[in-house]
Amino acid sequence: MPKSAPKHIAIVGGGFSGLMTAVNLARLSTRPLQVTVINCRRPAGRGVACGTRRPEHLLNVAARNMSAFRDEPDHFLRWLRTRSEFDTMPEIELRERFIPRMVYGDYLRSIMHHHLQSADGMTPVTTEFVAGEVLDIEPAGDTLVIRLADSTAVEADRVILATGNEPPAALPGSETLAGHAAWMGDPWQPLEKRLPGQGESIVVLGTGLTTVDVIISLRALGWMGSIHAISRHGWFPHSHFRGIEYPDFPPAGVDLADLGLEKLVALVRHHCALLYERNANPAIIVDKLRPHTQRIWSHFTREERLVFARRHAARWNIFRHRIAPDIHAQITSSQLTGQLQIHAASIEYVEASGSRLVVHLGNGESQTGDLVINATGPATKLTASGSVLLQNLLRRGLVAPDDTDMGVRVDPDHTIISGDGERSRLLLALGPLLRGTLWETIAVPELRAQAKRVAETLLEQPPAPMGETEVMMEYMI
Repeated sequence: MPKSAPKHIAIVGGGFSGLMTAVNLARLSTRPLQVTVINCRRPAGRGVACGTRRPEHLLNVAARNMSAFRDEPDHFLRWLRTRSEFDTMPEIELRERFIPRMVYGDYLRSIMHHHLQSADGMTPVTTEFVAGEVLDIEPAGDTLVIRLADSTAVEADRVILATGNEPPAALPGSETLAGHAAWMGDPWQPLEKRLPGQGESIVVLGTGLTTVDVIISLRALGWMGSIHAISRHGWFPHSHFRGIEYPDFPPAGVDLADLGLEKLVALVRHHCALLYERNANPAIIVDKLRPHTQRIWSHFTREERLVFARRHAARWNIFRHRIAPDIHAQITSSQLTGQLQIHAASIEYVEASGSRLVVHLGNGESQTGDLVINATGPATKLTASGSVLLQNLLRRGLVAPDDTDMGVRVDPDHTIISGDGERSRLLLALGPLLRGTLWETIAVPELRAQAKRVAETLLEQPPAPMGETEVMMEYMI
């Protein structure tokens, strides 16, 4: 065994990214290895998205592309057949079905059990799961010591940061509302325990995927009060749809990664207009960009990345992160009945007014709610992170922000670049922490590939190549 080969790998985070990294280590390793997965609050495999217990919360991608394994594209479909509610469903219907996220959590837990908890000598990898919050990681010679909130410690040769999405950023005024009964700073708290009366109002800050979950749950719970959703543009995610063949994009002979942001935006707008003329959905262009997105992003200058994030990301997200048609129909129905009102305005600050809260908007108006929910989406500025762990890693110089400050700086093999500009000998990262480097780094097609690549890096194995056809299939949504 090479001296550099790790004997003990710790993974901070037990959601999809962390769990599947452990699974890939177990699948690929040919030598003895101890893996410790440290997870906080939720059971391993049930991150924020799959930790929901609400059956109305659906995956945003059809079952056909939700396999946890890139090399087994029908793995999830085969697993679904083991469940009574799906075992007789016609194949074409099952492939296009949007499955409840809690069922997907069951799927990940079954993978965990098969590969990590009942291997019985099938793999030389031993896996331990530790429940706890990681507050700090300290260098200790050729190892790292992971400090947990309960004062326990774990020592490992390598540590993988798979911490997932950050909570929503704090809003002006919210620092005084922590104990207020009408403030819900964590949108993933059980909503049914916080509902105001039927004739009262709820204000949801944000109009993204989390807000969609809130509205769908309110409908499922039979809550009939008024809902006010507020965001800068007032845009909700679009629905998935059946597309058309459109071979004209990308244009023949054009390398999208060489265009730069301004020319790329002009090209996309031109083809979106052509699709509008055909009464076709312009989101087709977003789908056809998917196999090229990370190359395009890597060729952008720092300024182009920042401009994209500031000017174009909101529109990109509503086309890119689409929702199940049934969910979209329920959102539309809530608008048509008048229960849901959407406000396009910036949020200036939030303040208490007795038992209620007032949200002051940039247009001079305000909305008062008996419950106000912060669903503005994950915070994306690394140096302003509310994570004690990330702030400690920044302070120690063990990690450094990428040039956009959206995440940590890494090399292509997921090795972290430390504050002194050197490749870390001990730290790797994947998932949303790489937003500034990869942009597309939150969906299963990207995360399953990252989890395998991290395992290959740690095991000193070359990455498995993908052909052009495989790349296209990987990103079919």
